[in-house]
Amino acid sequence: MRVVFAGTPEVAVPSLDAIAASAHELVGVVTRPDAPSGRGRKLVASPVAQRAEALGVPVLKPDHPRDPEFQEALRALAPDCCPVVAYGALLPQSALDLVPLGWVNLHFSCLPAWRGAAPVQHAVWAGDEVTGATTFRIVKAMDAGPTFGVMTERILPTDTAGDLLGRLAEGGAGLLVSTLDHLAAGTIEAREQPADGVSLAPKITVEDAEVDWSEPAVAVDRRIRACTPAPGGWSTHEGERIKIGPVRITDVDLPAGELAVSKQEVLVGTGTTAVRLGEVKAFGKRQMAAADWARGVRLASGVRFGGPRA
Repeated sequence: MRVVFAGTPEVAVPSLDAIAASAHELVGVVTRPDAPSGRGRKLVASPVAQRAEALGVPVLKPDHPRDPEFQEALRALAPDCCPVVAYGALLPQSALDLVPLGWVNLHFSCLPAWRGAAPVQHAVWAGDEVTGATTFRIVKAMDAGPTFGVMTERILPTDTAGDLLGRLAEGGAGLLVSTLDHLAAGTIEAREQPADGVSLAPKITVEDAEVDWSEPAVAVDRRIRACTPAPGGWSTHEGERIKIGPVRITDVDLPAGELAVSKQEVLVGTGTTAVRLGEVKAFGKRQMAAADWARGVRLASGVRFGGPRA
């Protein structure tokens, strides 16, 4: 089967590699345009574009998939199916109609749970014990198309969103290729998603990632893990934003937001028991162990992090 793959970030690369190694003919790749990166703000190709170029596969980088020039180029490639992983742009009906077997998306949740841009982060934040990945045919409504296949993955108590997404990207690549295999053989049918169980997973902003120390320790832990690596949990000390890595819950009682500092550790109070800080990163500084940071800024017990969220 002739396929054109659509994807942009690093999480989509395992699926691209799996399709390139499969029995299907990868005739092109669609990705977002080059974007400014680094201190020099130089234009850099997406991870998918870089991998496709290394594979020797033609790459299309439309400003928007509704562009007539892009649609003409896609029509010329004549794909039977377009697998998609985190492409990052809405596909208009005119583009959907160009592909006989449709655009098949790999979404990192068990649909209809967590439709939207940040399913893995929301699953961690909500304290879900199990999540997964689903392949489905893209329709106009967001993540609402009929599904083909699903895989499940246990969420470990220490998982960050990055940890979990890495496992889902690898396992989901196999699911996506299996779906393509069955579509080519005509041995799979899409099933409409159930009306019950729909939940939404909008993008998590930097503002969302500010830690509320008045919340229970479990909620503080989940927020930080859900926001790791991006956008990164944070709080403030003396007006300066401090990025906070995953924490560990303790049985120590400490007022919410108050710090207890020793040579070996830094504890912060929450609405229940204190949490032990792991690594922190002050603005303009490298990431370091919390105890090292505390020594460097001569941090004393009794000072406070941030305050309750408004």
